[in-house]
Amino acid sequence: MKTKFIPLLVAGLLTAPVFAQGVSSDVQRNVSQQTRIEDGLKTGQLTTKEAGKLEREQAAISREEHKALKDGKLSAGEKAKIDRMQNKASTDIHAEKHDGQVGNPNSVSSKRMQADVQRNVSQQQRIENGVKSGALTNHEVARLEKGQAKVEHKEAVVAKNGHVSAAEQHVVQHAENHQSKIIHKEKTDDQVRS
Repeated sequence: MKTKFIPLLVAGLLTAPVFAQGVSSDVQRNVSQQTRIEDGLKTGQLTTKEAGKLEREQAAISREEHKALKDGKLSAGEKAKIDRMQNKASTDIHAEKHDGQVGNPNSVSSKRMQADVQRNVSQQQRIENGVKSGALTNHEVARLEKGQAKVEHKEAVVAKNGHVSAAEQHVVQHAENHQSKIIHKEKTDDQVRS
């Protein structure tokens, strides 16, 4: 009877790191895509409006990550769907950066969007570090990605017309500050990845 349980135990041990690795790679990809958007704004390859459109796509990815992880597991099908969405977003970032439209990286509006997207990079890096260190469970990552989706959606809405006002940036920053507190809380609670 013991021999029947050993393969199950080994299979269980082998799949746990795969789940963590899959979640970590998804969050790392979020960091990478946000960095590419920020770089596009800084170089003028992206207009504020284009960055807003790309942030809408990032929000959809974060919502899908939330949906996939809210049960604490990331199935192969869920991972494949997220990968497809991220691949499309990557292609769209490249296309927007090379479509001939240019932004003014020194405009007040672009600087505001750059700061907001840099904050996304930072928040996603904090989530990624929490996954890698074991400080965040998949359930916690799901909640955090839901929060990231809300922030990214707000950025998309304020940049839709190509201009981000001080009042609009304040709304985004308020959401970012709220999300930052939640990330800290989730990383420092007693729950850990097993």
